Amino acid sequence: MLSCRSAAAPRGVAAARAAAAAAGAAPSRRTLATANPQANLAADPAARPARHYGDLKDQDRIFTNLYGKHDFRLAGAKARGDWYKTKEILLKGDKWIIDEMKTSGLRGRGGAGFPSGLKWSFMNKPGGPKPGQPRYLVVNADEGEPGTCKDREILRHDPHKLVEGCLVAGRAMNATAAYIYVRGEFYNETASLQTAINEAYAAGLIGKNACGSGYDFDIYVHRGAGAYICGEETALIESIEGKQGKPRLKPPFPADIGLFGCPTTVANVETVAVAPTILRRGGSWFAGLGRERNTGTKLFCISGHVNRPCTVEEEMSIPLRDLIEKHCGGIRGGWDNLQGIIPGGSSVPVLPKSLCEEVLMDFDSLRDAQSGLGTAAVIVMDKSTDMVRAISRLSAFYRHESCGQCTPCREGSAWLANMMTRAEAGAFRSTDEIDMMQEISKQIEGHTICALGDAAAWPVQGLIRHFRPELEARIREYAAQGHQMPTIKDYGEALP
Repeated sequence: MLSCRSAAAPRGVAAARAAAAAAGAAPSRRTLATANPQANLAADPAARPARHYGDLKDQDRIFTNLYGKHDFRLAGAKARGDWYKTKEILLKGDKWIIDEMKTSGLRGRGGAGFPSGLKWSFMNKPGGPKPGQPRYLVVNADEGEPGTCKDREILRHDPHKLVEGCLVAGRAMNATAAYIYVRGEFYNETASLQTAINEAYAAGLIGKNACGSGYDFDIYVHRGAGAYICGEETALIESIEGKQGKPRLKPPFPADIGLFGCPTTVANVETVAVAPTILRRGGSWFAGLGRERNTGTKLFCISGHVNRPCTVEEEMSIPLRDLIEKHCGGIRGGWDNLQGIIPGGSSVPVLPKSLCEEVLMDFDSLRDAQSGLGTAAVIVMDKSTDMVRAISRLSAFYRHESCGQCTPCREGSAWLANMMTRAEAGAFRSTDEIDMMQEISKQIEGHTICALGDAAAWPVQGLIRHFRPELEARIREYAAQGHQMPTIKDYGEALP
């Protein structure tokens, strides 16, 4: 495009100059900017039309065998573009890999959303590991979050993406080996993963002189026993070491003292699996998808009261309503039948229908809505759902899965579960007990070694924030039916 300083100025600019000359005044910058809409957009980004996110093109999809329609083995993976120029990526070195990951803006896909490039760089900081000291990459394939069903699809149908991802991520950290911690119930998924690892060893892609690059890297599979707490990175490390899965105090952080006392980085399956494609296509390509600070593609797993539950790869920042209507055929009974959605797995607060209509599926938008992206496990509940009972069931889950190490979580999760059991029937002394339950959740949140305490507190907080009238109605109904106030004999520990 010609600039406004060119002799052949755009027609709008020329008209502005002519109008200014006729008025006997020099054309002002303001006049020229008004006459040139594109100049307005450059000067004021807020004036640009809002971009609509979603509608991911097939050529931008990373997981091309998500539904198992093609061969998951090495030959099929290579035909889909895996293991292409992997040697070149390894030879470019750790600094180049980390810089590209930082450029991509990839944030952890396991729930925390920490910038991956920055996290991987901690393994190479000055004054780091002693020469010859092992370093480890640990991949969290535990996937114990209720509602989450994305990592198992990668293990089952696209395992070579994870194996190659371990190799390039390990090179970025100068790791000597990777341990993939797989949930014990994932028997078939583990079999597919081990097959892929064996094929990669046989082809010389991993092991000694991986891909002919001179870099030695081994991969081991470790099966867990199904404990939810082992999804926490330090509890996972403890489990691999043969100890009880209980989180460690931090500091020291795993990047300093992790698995077997050596520097370690723990990363999610999806986070590691997308790395090779990012490095092949460039960090700027990945950064061009989604909103700023929320870039790239994401696996969303939608379950509950939708017409077609599914796991799908889409662009980050897609509107929640578009995600459900485009890929799931809408809410069962129509959008007006929606009651609420848990947007990121059971540990994040539920959102009511009013917020679901506008919120975007990314870290920042859901944070602003007082919820979270988490694992992007979307749990949809229509008006047939007993919302109080649903959240009560989650409270019982977190009570059961607490490792018991921290007093606020051990005692608080039990109190919340017991009070939620009473809330199902409305058996509260008064609505003041709703405030008491909120206060208990606040005493748990932020007062534990790991985030399981927060996970126990947030569903209850979301219920109180958005569905308090339902709780109050149950209390009034319970009193109107002439029920006597419940006692400890009736509910055991239910009454504080």
